[in-house]
Amino acid sequence: MNNLPLNKPLRILLSTNALILLSGAMLGPIYALFVKDIGGDLMDASIAGGLFALAAGLTTLISGKYSDRIKENELVVALGYLLMGIGFFLYLFVHSVAFLFVVQIIIGLGEAIYSPPFDAVYSKHLDGQKAGSQWGVWESMNYFSVAVGAVLGGLIVTVFSFQALFVIIGSLCVISAVYIYHLPRKVL
Repeated sequence: MNNLPLNKPLRILLSTNALILLSGAMLGPIYALFVKDIGGDLMDASIAGGLFALAAGLTTLISGKYSDRIKENELVVALGYLLMGIGFFLYLFVHSVAFLFVVQIIIGLGEAIYSPPFDAVYSKHLDGQKAGSQWGVWESMNYFSVAVGAVLGGLIVTVFSFQALFVIIGSLCVISAVYIYHLPRKVL
């Protein structure tokens, strides 16, 4: 990343967000298999995805408005990451489609809580002359995280189990949250 036009705050945001994106990507391609394992079907997997998106869509509007009013958006980012981590850990206890729906809503809320404040903090640290390149780095990191996560998630479940996957992805989210929370406020 040294050759890329990134300052320290952007590198921190990219690194922690990469763990979040990696977490979601590890479950995405094999999600329907998990739903089937708990007695659900493709329609249940589709509804769960819809509930995630609905919760995220509605909450993002509120989160965006709130992020314009507060001074320390990085703490809201950490809260969203933490909530996503809790949601992923809750997958360890999902044995019914109804509880699956609840967990998906929790993860959607977490994503919605962190997204607008993340964008605000990231934008605050952009160099006006390099904003396109700096957003391009985030976009590229997003795709690379999804590519690695898709393969890694399948590998983890194949070699170990869905339970192991949930512990790993929940931990990655919590690690990102704790790291951002404990940063000196002046860094971000």
